[in-house]
Amino acid sequence: MTERQRVLIVEDEPLIAMMLEDFLDALDRDVAGTAETVQTALELVQAGSVDAAILDVNLRGGEKSWPVADALAAAGIPFVLATGGDVLAEAHRDRPVLSKPFTMDGVEKALDSL
Repeated sequence: MTERQRVLIVEDEPLIAMMLEDFLDALDRDVAGTAETVQTALELVQAGSVDAAILDVNLRGGEKSWPVADALAAAGIPFVLATGGDVLAEAHRDRPVLSKPFTMDGVEKALDSL
């Protein structure tokens, strides 16, 4: 039996985070953790046990998730950028994008592309 992919969710809207958790479970993947802030996300990345991530580009209070994207890229961990049409940082323009509103099919395709 292969291990289930462990996906970190970086999302500041609790209802959207819970929906993504449900999608991951239905798609036979595990939640490696959920973070609402860059700081929490960085701690989860550094703790390990993350195989992939879904990053909301814009977090609460105008915070951007680029430091998390940089940390994931440095660790060789693939990730998807979740956005409602934000301008992407130059360093991460080649990453897969998951457009809002999310659908289970969209999440599955984005993760499968990693």
